[in-house]
Amino acid sequence: MAPGNLTWVTDFILMGVSDRPELQVPLFFGFLVIYGLTVAGNHHCPKMLVNFLFKMKTISYYCCGAQFGRFIVFVVAEIFILATMAYDRYVAICNPLLYMVVVFRQSRLLLVSLIYLYSLTMALTVSSCVFPVSYCSSKVINHFYCDNVPLLALSFSDTYIPEIAVFTFSGINLFFSMIIVLISYFNITLAILRIRSSKGRQKPFSTCASHMMAVTVFYGTLFFMHLQPRSNHSLDTDKMASVFYTLEIPMLNPLIYSLRNKDALKTFLNNPCQSLKLL
Repeated sequence: MAPGNLTWVTDFILMGVSDRPELQVPLFFGFLVIYGLTVAGNHHCPKMLVNFLFKMKTISYYCCGAQFGRFIVFVVAEIFILATMAYDRYVAICNPLLYMVVVFRQSRLLLVSLIYLYSLTMALTVSSCVFPVSYCSSKVINHFYCDNVPLLALSFSDTYIPEIAVFTFSGINLFFSMIIVLISYFNITLAILRIRSSKGRQKPFSTCASHMMAVTVFYGTLFFMHLQPRSNHSLDTDKMASVFYTLEIPMLNPLIYSLRNKDALKTFLNNPCQSLKLL
């Protein structure tokens, strides 16, 4: 392509979840409920809500970069926080007498700080690989937020290095965090099997069940999203999977962690409104 035909991209157009006009208002209210529950119960997609109601679905180049970086920060942080929680349960079940020595307040604060520092470093590194590429005249992102796959699909320059960088960093993060989770739960399983009474086994199992459910759902979706070759990628399928792990999983996490035993489940069924207030 001749240099004179190049244009500097200043913004992108987000296609959103669906481009059918009659679905925009129902989708807005549906995702508004999900987003509200997510915020109320946990800690992501207000731009998507705005795009349901307005025809102009643009997001500036720099806001897109900021959204992409912020997304990486929280995803990487959650990956390693889940791994840390697995180690926490390992210490609590396998070495209960050392729990207060190993897991004290200062160590928890230091660990969370290191996780977010690493997540920020990872976000800056990956963003610096994805965003410097040259983009063609088409700036329509087939997604509801700025992600690496639909962004790189718009580039006319060689995307081999950014793709390899994203694949490598995603693989390393998932591999090491999964190793921590698997080793922790392997030892937990051995410790539980050594308990003779079924009632004694029930307590440590109920302690881990909610975390195992969250890990399985979250990691499974991430493996599906980020560790498949680009040739197998379907952006429409990716959008649906992204809705699942960016909105629905954070919405379900409070329920997963709160309804981890029979008493909590009975309380929720008897008085769901009061239970949701306590989340």
